[in-house]
Amino acid sequence: MNGIALSELCCLLCCPPCPSRIASKLAFLPPEATYSYHADESGTKFSMHFTEKAEWQHSERERENIEGFYARTSRGNKIGCIFVRCSPNARFTILFSHGNAVDLGQMSSFYWGLGNRINCNIFSYDYSGYGVSTGKPSEKNLYADIDAAWHSLRTRYGISPENIILYGQSIGTVPTVDLAARYEVGAVILHSPLMSGMRVAFPNTKRTWFFDAFPSIDKVPKVTSPVLVIHGTEDEVIDFSHGYNIYKSCPRAVDPLWVEGAGHNDVELFGAYLTRLKQFVSEELVN
Repeated sequence: MNGIALSELCCLLCCPPCPSRIASKLAFLPPEATYSYHADESGTKFSMHFTEKAEWQHSERERENIEGFYARTSRGNKIGCIFVRCSPNARFTILFSHGNAVDLGQMSSFYWGLGNRINCNIFSYDYSGYGVSTGKPSEKNLYADIDAAWHSLRTRYGISPENIILYGQSIGTVPTVDLAARYEVGAVILHSPLMSGMRVAFPNTKRTWFFDAFPSIDKVPKVTSPVLVIHGTEDEVIDFSHGYNIYKSCPRAVDPLWVEGAGHNDVELFGAYLTRLKQFVSEELVN
């Protein structure tokens, strides 16, 4: 049966794992919160206060360029969001959906450094159950979380869709693809994407089962925006084949970045990463 053993097939059909169980096994590893919010006098804006685990690497003055707030999702959760003002003349704002074992406190230094280097502001959010966000992580909450983040970015900051770049990393590619399949934006960046949960758990899976979680491979053909796919060739968590097949399924894919020798968590350490992003944002999207 196209690479899946008969015994596995029988097991799957007789006792199929529910999507939430696949999701919890493969994706969600929320760390202990590495930051807290401190409200201003209005109670609507928050400054971020980091714990030692956040490893903020910049000055207090730079931290003042991070504005925090809460957004309410359609599923009743309250998620933490941040807007990182990296550049006063940035054309694009990146809506960044981070990986599975970090929160906004741990990502803030990276956001500041990335935004400054590629001249973009960065908006990000914590999934339900991560950081200061309420609720529990689940596939359905992922989609509701990014919807709330998207509408906050559009209404609170007035950013037009053509000036928004959706960036998903690892599990963050799941809500990114879902949103990109429903809205046309300036561009989409998929960093170490997965085709679906079952294809990660059972690498020989060739089709999308009805109980599969995170079926990005079925949604990518609906993405009408330019898509840059980035993947390490030695990824030990999400095999390189996932990125390659996602790339082949994108109607408007640009030249991908296959980082030779990179694994799942070190792509950003290779010089080609920043070079490709700069080229994409400052040259390909402008022309």
